[in-house]
Amino acid sequence: MLEPAKTVHIYQKEPGIKEFSKGEVIFTSGEIGTVMYGLLEGVVELFVGDKVVETIETGDVFGEGALVHESHQRATTAVAKTNCKVAYLDKDRFLFAVHETPVFALEVMRSYSNRLRRLKSQY
Repeated sequence: MLEPAKTVHIYQKEPGIKEFSKGEVIFTSGEIGTVMYGLLEGVVELFVGDKVVETIETGDVFGEGALVHESHQRATTAVAKTNCKVAYLDKDRFLFAVHETPVFALEVMRSYSNRLRRLKSQY
């Protein structure tokens, strides 16, 4: 089974990947999100305010919430903790990937569920 990030890379519309340098902001809380990301290399931290709430590692996906939430607003700020390479999908390509690869949908839900469980375990 492919890591969800590799599935993102396969289904992305554009052939290139995006690179972010250590410390670079990938997206900011409150902005409208038009793509989700698959982390091909590196580590990304997700912040709420100035607090790290999640660390994303190679092979995982992030930013998918903005594609499925009706407001399309980002709930966190994503910052490259290391130099990173990411693939990305817009909503149409995301829906296509889910349709063509149902296991991808399960992996995205699993990733999201794992994050929610870790958050809940803190309380």
